[in-house]
Amino acid sequence: MKHIALHTLLLVASLPASAGPGEKTRTVASQPSWIVATPQVELALTHLGGHMAPVTFYRDSARPVQPYHISPWQGEKHAYPVPVLVPLRGDFFCLPFGGNGDVVNGEKHPPHGETAGSPWKHVATKKAGDVTTLTTVIETKVRPGKVTKELSLVDGQNVVYSRHLIEGFAGKTPLGHHATLAMPEKEGAFRIATSPFKFGMVAPGLFSDPKQAEYQALQIGARFKDLSKVPVAWKGAPDTDLASLPARKGHADLFLLLNEPNGPAWVTATRGDEGWVWFALKDPAVLTGTLFWLENHGRHGLPWFGRNNCVGIEDITGHWADGLAASIAPNVLAKEGIATSIELSATRPTAVNYIQGVVRVPAGFTEVKTLEFAPGQVTFISTTGQRVTAPVRHEFLKSGQLGK
Repeated sequence: MKHIALHTLLLVASLPASAGPGEKTRTVASQPSWIVATPQVELALTHLGGHMAPVTFYRDSARPVQPYHISPWQGEKHAYPVPVLVPLRGDFFCLPFGGNGDVVNGEKHPPHGETAGSPWKHVATKKAGDVTTLTTVIETKVRPGKVTKELSLVDGQNVVYSRHLIEGFAGKTPLGHHATLAMPEKEGAFRIATSPFKFGMVAPGLFSDPKQAEYQALQIGARFKDLSKVPVAWKGAPDTDLASLPARKGHADLFLLLNEPNGPAWVTATRGDEGWVWFALKDPAVLTGTLFWLENHGRHGLPWFGRNNCVGIEDITGHWADGLAASIAPNVLAKEGIATSIELSATRPTAVNYIQGVVRVPAGFTEVKTLEFAPGQVTFISTTGQRVTAPVRHEFLKSGQLGK
């Protein structure tokens, strides 16, 4: 059955979509993708699953930046165990977020939902003023609904503005973004920083199962307040620094930070040796946590085969990656007043607005200390006091609008 399902899935993905207004399509890393661009940024969005990668920032410069991961098995023919693995790359929207291994109220969702592994349809690619927007749509079947994806670029900016409008899909669900960055092999090449969080916690259950040729390093269920001091699984071993990536080669781990509710919440990954910072901004009232998937050659089953080196920086509302059943049931986070699901309405659409981008930083800027927000711009401040300001319409997180 898996072989038949995969063949059907790949066949559907290979069929040409009917052309919409302004549609530009090309095959990128084996996946038919829509292309949208400005002089500063070009992004590709896969027809299958709506995965956003590659994205080229600073494409008009001598040193363009492509921060997102593309899985190493692209172009290979396997009986993929789940649909999301076929295009796996970059950032994609998950509804419901997580594994979804259990049937809930008669619903059996694929991992990360139909939005992450089923075909999307092109609606339009349009420019209005200085804003270019690619619009696609998917109609979900397991739980009936419609999701409209809008990815917008603004002339002169190295920023991607994402808006997902959910109609229908009534009832409680976890959801979120699954941004995935490519990791170099050099340990500590990235430094991670975030806005203040209530606490962090390693996934409370087994994430990487040795019986499946997977291995994890962090102590199951460990709580922490400092990203640089997190318990590992081995008795007597010192705490590890989760702000320094990649690390702990041969392991795949999962931990969650629960965001403080004030102002825009943010996360950054600084590549000091190459002089840039990737960042994501969100409204913590909508997406309550940031889930980190540390995949450093720690999975050896199909199609991983020990090849994958990436970090998922996943802004979500959910119970780690456990899916619908765990997220809507009483759980350790819900008992502390932290939302692990969102109640969607059959009649009132729900919007999830999100911002990702890259900013160039000078030599010596190796780690972000904090962000400052002013109208239409964000200033990135390093731990050594360096300041870099970039145009970012962060007001979009609340308004969903990009007009000046």
